[in-house]
Amino acid sequence: MAVPPDAPEPGGSATTERLRAPALSGIRRLSALETVRARIALAVDLGLLAPGERLPANDQIARALDVAEITVRRALVSLCEDGLLERRRGRNGGTLVAEHPSRQAVKAMNAYRSAAADVHRLIDHRLALECGIAYLASRHADDAAVAALDDLVADMDRAANWAEFHGCDERFHLAVAAATGAPAAVEPYGAVLRDLYHYYLPYPLETLRRSNDEHRALVEAIRRHDAAAVDIAHDHVVQLHQTMFVGLTRDD
Repeated sequence: MAVPPDAPEPGGSATTERLRAPALSGIRRLSALETVRARIALAVDLGLLAPGERLPANDQIARALDVAEITVRRALVSLCEDGLLERRRGRNGGTLVAEHPSRQAVKAMNAYRSAAADVHRLIDHRLALECGIAYLASRHADDAAVAALDDLVADMDRAANWAEFHGCDERFHLAVAAATGAPAAVEPYGAVLRDLYHYYLPYPLETLRRSNDEHRALVEAIRRHDAAAVDIAHDHVVQLHQTMFVGLTRDD
């Protein structure tokens, strides 16, 4: 169950709080319900979720967006009322993007759109950390760590939707950090990763498959103890400036 964006984590360090506070300022005022509404609405508005596309099950969305399942259920009901989604019954039913979704119906999207500078800073922060992590992993990862990364890449290959993929993606990157043999690196990296995940939207599965090809290349470099892992990690993160919503948002 998610905590409000402005609530400190139990037992969180002062360093972690300093990392978290500035980056979430743009969405700090939104409730958990509004963040779900905003992220799904923005994905529809940008064409990442297509008309007629079926959304994953509520429990999967809840895990992917780090909120309670009841919050997802309420958000989807309200988005149906707004004309963005629709509910269909029967074997091919479920919650789907409306064939002609209402545009700009969810004002909370503006909080995400206005957070572009925060997101770019988070991407740059993650870039610096991830390049160091990739280098250390290429030096110190053992066979067990590489095998665990292989398993996570395979899990992402099998993911049926964006919600399943998202959970595997987070576990993969934290596993790369753990493979460095430097436990102190995991906490600050995890804090930045979690903050950035607050801004991730649902993405088409084919886009996520391409991202997983980059994961696979990173694992192969780590397996060979090849410092080329740094270049792969660099390219994987730096492109977020264009592929996250901050690079896709159009001026209306």
